[in-house]
Amino acid sequence: MYYELYIDVFFLENFMLDSLLLFLVHRVLKSERAYGRMLLGGALGSLMTCLIIAAPLPSAVRLFLSHAVVNSIMLMAGLKIKGRAQFAKAFILLYLSAVAAGGVMQIFRPYMRYVSLFYAAAAVSGYLFLKMWRFISYLQRRRDTVLKVTIYTDSGEQQVCALIDTGNSLRDHITGDPVSIIDPGCISSLSGRPEEERGFRLIPYKCVGGESMMRVFRARKMCVHMEEDRWIEEPLLGIGEESLSGDGEYEMILNPAVLSG
Repeated sequence: MYYELYIDVFFLENFMLDSLLLFLVHRVLKSERAYGRMLLGGALGSLMTCLIIAAPLPSAVRLFLSHAVVNSIMLMAGLKIKGRAQFAKAFILLYLSAVAAGGVMQIFRPYMRYVSLFYAAAAVSGYLFLKMWRFISYLQRRRDTVLKVTIYTDSGEQQVCALIDTGNSLRDHITGDPVSIIDPGCISSLSGRPEEERGFRLIPYKCVGGESMMRVFRARKMCVHMEEDRWIEEPLLGIGEESLSGDGEYEMILNPAVLSG
């Protein structure tokens, strides 16, 4: 039993797929745009693959050349790789995107009689890979920006989920201390009467409707649960006028300045 290989079709399919994989890696890494280089890298990778297939080489050598040498040269030629760390990341991403593309194309392979359908299936798989990667990246960013925080007052304590918001630059105009904002629904667990807590006063702040006044007070301490717990003594807390998160994902907006102090 033998297979008849049309080298021109094989080259074209590999060229399109390799170019698409380089584009996916480029989009994930957000590297400098060089579409001409991506096409060059795809063509070079496809050409080398054809030569390896045609040459009478042992299976082990052919496997090594196809999976290590060709991919490395294709990445170096097709993308502007800066440093070993970026190359290692690009190499791993190339394989992940190839697995995703190969899985989708394997499903539709029996129905693809034209090269255009082959490329369409590859493009769809690439689109799905990018969507999946962005979703995973989003989950990672949310994990890094929503933390557990335990607040201690003279009246009680409460653990809340806090969003680290780089847009929250609110500070007390008298002391200059950063102000973190807590959901009004958490007040009952922290204090029966916030007006009797230490340092209670009103401070001005800017909102969508203009300027308003916010109730603030000092808690005894606050622990931000990170890889290493960060303790903040006498943090200044502001009481929001309405719920901070519509879906209840967090009950506090943490001023990032409290972590740099």
